[in-house]
Amino acid sequence: MYAVGVDLGGTKTAAGVVSGTGEVLFSETIPTLNRDGGEAILDATASLVAGLIGRAAADGIIVGHVGVGSAGAIDARKGEVVSATDAILGWAGTAISAGLAARLHLPQASIRVVNDVHAHALGEAWTGAAAGTASSLLVAFGTGVGGSYVLDGTPVLGHRYVGGHVGHFASPYAYQDGQPLPCVCGGAGHVEAIASGPAIAEAYQRLGGKAGSPDARGVFSLAAHGDAIAIKTIGGAAAAAGQAVGGLANILDPEVVVVSGGLSDAGAPWWRPMERAVRAELLPALANIPVLPASLGNAAAIIGAAKLVFTDSLTFQRN
Repeated sequence: MYAVGVDLGGTKTAAGVVSGTGEVLFSETIPTLNRDGGEAILDATASLVAGLIGRAAADGIIVGHVGVGSAGAIDARKGEVVSATDAILGWAGTAISAGLAARLHLPQASIRVVNDVHAHALGEAWTGAAAGTASSLLVAFGTGVGGSYVLDGTPVLGHRYVGGHVGHFASPYAYQDGQPLPCVCGGAGHVEAIASGPAIAEAYQRLGGKAGSPDARGVFSLAAHGDAIAIKTIGGAAAAAGQAVGGLANILDPEVVVVSGGLSDAGAPWWRPMERAVRAELLPALANIPVLPASLGNAAAIIGAAKLVFTDSLTFQRN
């Protein structure tokens, strides 16, 4: 059996043909038309998927199923976007499953959709860092902070499909002069307000860093060249990330923790203080829990999205 897995994010959409063993045979990437509305995005995504299906057919491979990991809170039963940020204008309310089915001339039942971080976690649980485990917690730190708890091979989506928004609970690090830092969700004092990539850039300026408004990558570069404020900024963000991960592990008691996202790719300057904070937060019974970097890279969500169609989507956990 083969499927197309789609990773539909705010800036790019990647898709690939995936085998029943989790091997990506080939893939392609296009920009996400994030200012053009849901219908335009569905048009472009359907064209991308159709091209892959045609390419597979030329090699004698029949593909009749599509799995999608999409930005936003996703009603996995209906395949619709419940809510989304302005990273993709007009995305909320988009009927992804029905829209792609109509464009691809496939039965709607052959298309499965979940949030992209759930797809990412499912990929890592299937063939990546958490392969072979009964439960895993994945937390991703990048432009935002998201996560997913995969139990017995299925992600826990939550009763209202917003499970995994782990960037949006309180962090004692997300304060300045006693006031909570604003968060992109409209709240304040949350993990994402201090531990995301944009939050690192903002914290560097807030702590009196050099002028020029560097992004997170720039802050890491400055730290590598000995900038004390950059080093402090990264250490604080990593500690906030680790405390959050450790607290979540205490609550969920997963077999393994997987840490992913662009910040985790920055290496030791971020990873070491992050893991120290995780270990400091853990209950004694969890002291030896593995804390692992994700291993599938950009392919994780493609593989996880394809896994959706190799599993009955109605079995997904809804606590």
